[in-house]
Amino acid sequence: MGREASATSDLVPGPFTAGKRSGNRASVPFVAVAVVLLRWPSESARRERLGRLGQPRLLLLEDDVPAPPVDGCLEDWARLPLGEDDLRARLAAVEARSLRHVPGPRLDQDDVLHIGEESIPLAVIEARLVGALLERPGAVVPRQALSSAAWPDGERGRNALDVHVLRLRRRLAGTGLVIRTVRSRGYLLESAGGAGARAEPSASRQEPVNQS
Repeated sequence: MGREASATSDLVPGPFTAGKRSGNRASVPFVAVAVVLLRWPSESARRERLGRLGQPRLLLLEDDVPAPPVDGCLEDWARLPLGEDDLRARLAAVEARSLRHVPGPRLDQDDVLHIGEESIPLAVIEARLVGALLERPGAVVPRQALSSAAWPDGERGRNALDVHVLRLRRRLAGTGLVIRTVRSRGYLLESAGGAGARAEPSASRQEPVNQS
């Protein structure tokens, strides 16, 4: 008989085997999808943590507890006991949605930028710039708008903005996000594979580095 796991286990590659009952609880078999099974509500804290990481998940409702609101396209729920065909269908649906979903970066109230599982603490000015860019992902944000966001008490010189954008580019190196320059217009934030709108890759520019 194939291996089986409790509903609190992460799914790992392996054959899909028939579930079996243990008392009034259903054991949940392994299946080759990257979806995490969680019991609800006993694993609510873990659900929140996985949600912040953009991890697909299927909540298995215990007893007669009411179903929680579904948190985005990477989550679904089912009530135990659950038949094999129903479980397979729910997992496949969550997996299919996850393949179409690209979780975006998130800036929290402590100025930490979260990109997938990576967390990047930012300086105050960097965080303000990222916040302004995240408001218009993939779109050009004018230099004036970025300067106003970075220094709300008064605009600094052109060189100051360029210096901080250069620093921010270095912080984002290797994260899958890039800040591109759109000549005479401003900057845009996009994935490293994005084409950009008449954008110049950061490597092609020599940014000023003094802070006058």
